[in-house]
Amino acid sequence: MSEQSDHWVEPQAGFQYLADTISVTPAHQAEKLAACGVDAALFGRHVDPAFFIGIAIQAGIRSGISAEGNINMLQGLQMHRPALLDEPLNVRGEILDVTMVPRGRRVHTDVWFEDQQGQRVISAVRTSLRPDLSVADKGGAGARPQPVVSDPARLQHLNEYTLTPERVKAYSMEGNSIHYEQEAAERAGFRAPLIGGGMGVHYLTAELWRQYNPKAFSADIYFRRPIFWDESVRVGVQGDTSEYWSAMAVLKQGDTAKVGTEIALRELLPG
Repeated sequence: MSEQSDHWVEPQAGFQYLADTISVTPAHQAEKLAACGVDAALFGRHVDPAFFIGIAIQAGIRSGISAEGNINMLQGLQMHRPALLDEPLNVRGEILDVTMVPRGRRVHTDVWFEDQQGQRVISAVRTSLRPDLSVADKGGAGARPQPVVSDPARLQHLNEYTLTPERVKAYSMEGNSIHYEQEAAERAGFRAPLIGGGMGVHYLTAELWRQYNPKAFSADIYFRRPIFWDESVRVGVQGDTSEYWSAMAVLKQGDTAKVGTEIALRELLPG
């Protein structure tokens, strides 16, 4: 991969990302999933698709779009087929739309990954907030989609994970210091660093592979509340043994479980 840009550009609709080629090595997958507390063996020779959330952000950084202070809001993730470890994938991307909101700017991007035959393997559409820290009245960030999980208490609970600053730092990549620096997180209005969106999604894809080992799926991922680097979380799923899961969530532990990250599952094709 090329180094990140030293010359940032302002995001605008129509901006094209630099073409690049990437691959995920077995060592990288094992290291980062170990930091999450997830067993890489679940995925066999395939790449955990949650990695492509961060890889897509890095593609923007390499193209001159800073990720510093940005907050994930909505992530579309479609796996057309499983990506293979060490498989070279061509990265393409563009900014679809930039919208002013009271808290700053909402940026809508599309990044996709093609194999050497030009076929899409992963599609990653994302909406993020670029906060304007000079605004005294933070206000809102635009329309808020309806919850996927209406009653977290009714979810079937699966694995639990305990986060630590050491784990979150070990997972986090350079580019957005709110995930690994206390002062940066406080400047952005958070009490502590928060995990990156992709890190939380690993907990969901791990259970998806444990249950289905999917050949394909499409998901809308909503980042509802920040998950801080010193919290415990639990994975919950919606659906029973007679049907495929329709939704999953990472729940923040506490007196009342609250949704941190949730996904609506569609087009799930079990392996």
